[in-house]
Amino acid sequence: MSKPEVSVVIPCLNEGKTLVGCIEAAFRGIKAAGIEGEVVISDNGSTDRSVELAEAAGARVVHCEHRGYGNALRAGFAAAEGEWIIMGDADQSYDFGELPRFRDKLKEDYDLVMGSRLTGDIEDGAMPFLHKYLGNPVLSAILRIMFHVRVSDAHCGLRCFTKDAIQRMDLRTGGMELASEIAMKAGMAGLNIGEIPITLHKDARDRRPHLRTFRDGWRHLRYMLMMAPNWLFFVPGGLLGGVGAVLLFALLPGPMHLGRVVLDVHTMLLAMALVVLGTYILLVGCFVKAFTYTEGLAQRSSVGFSRLLRRVKLEHGLVLGGLLLLIGLAGDAAFLVNWMRQGMGPLDVSLHMRLAIVFTTVLVVGVQICFASFFLSMLGISRGDYVGEYTRRDN
Repeated sequence: MSKPEVSVVIPCLNEGKTLVGCIEAAFRGIKAAGIEGEVVISDNGSTDRSVELAEAAGARVVHCEHRGYGNALRAGFAAAEGEWIIMGDADQSYDFGELPRFRDKLKEDYDLVMGSRLTGDIEDGAMPFLHKYLGNPVLSAILRIMFHVRVSDAHCGLRCFTKDAIQRMDLRTGGMELASEIAMKAGMAGLNIGEIPITLHKDARDRRPHLRTFRDGWRHLRYMLMMAPNWLFFVPGGLLGGVGAVLLFALLPGPMHLGRVVLDVHTMLLAMALVVLGTYILLVGCFVKAFTYTEGLAQRSSVGFSRLLRRVKLEHGLVLGGLLLLIGLAGDAAFLVNWMRQGMGPLDVSLHMRLAIVFTTVLVVGVQICFASFFLSMLGISRGDYVGEYTRRDN
């Protein structure tokens, strides 16, 4: 056979009951499309007759030593020889006879074509209630909001893409979250994404599926949050720090009465904690953004931050942090001198006490910024580049 145009990649872990049916359907789809193709079974350590049955059915088997849905698929992608790849599960829930439709959609200048069960048809009993009405819609909506990927069903297991597209995605996850990673990385890389409605059939296996609702749902959400530092760090950090700063300066002149509630110096102490906590979260967000930038994990979303890193050097952070630290020290020193002159007796809730809280907050934030600036600059040293002077090698 000449070099295949398409590779059908199917992950496998003890799928002897349904695997042959999937392989036969894949070959029927290849024949219906009128193209040369291959079926690649990525075996993840099966102990039944899956490998033997797959080879007898005409599939090419590759072995993946590392367990996990994502690991198995990535091994299959690496071994695939086709110009484009279609992936699907081995439980006969997806019809590989849909291959010609995916091929036709891909030819409309798309890099990735996703199947959509939610806009297509779902057979009775094919998808659990929680998956159908909560898990998939909610996780897909979060992905659309955070990564601006316009797909209705981000976790459909039947999808196709060009070999070039999969290389540009630089996939890394090893579990079920690979489904999310493909959609997210495609959006980040600026790939053209299409979608077609499909039918989800009932799982034909006689055992429990590998997917675990809450464990794998959390893995998807966790990965999306880790890949979206703006939402995970900058939004909550900015809100906490902003609320704290407003309270600090609003209460600096004196107590504030809100009906029967009095906001006084104790509220200022809470506000100080909010500012410090918010600053910490924002700085961790900067570390994460720098890491995703240097690792190439968020190409498009890092553009603004990468420009900032080129302009803002270690010395800028040290100057800002040092200035805040000195202001805080000067203010606290003035308070201490005044207190000593008063015999270091019990403290009253005077303007001096309020100023001491504000200056202490400024001092702590200055210290955070100084040390964070050093760590931020250190993130690039292991690669021979300082963050802030880093230029991507692929540009």
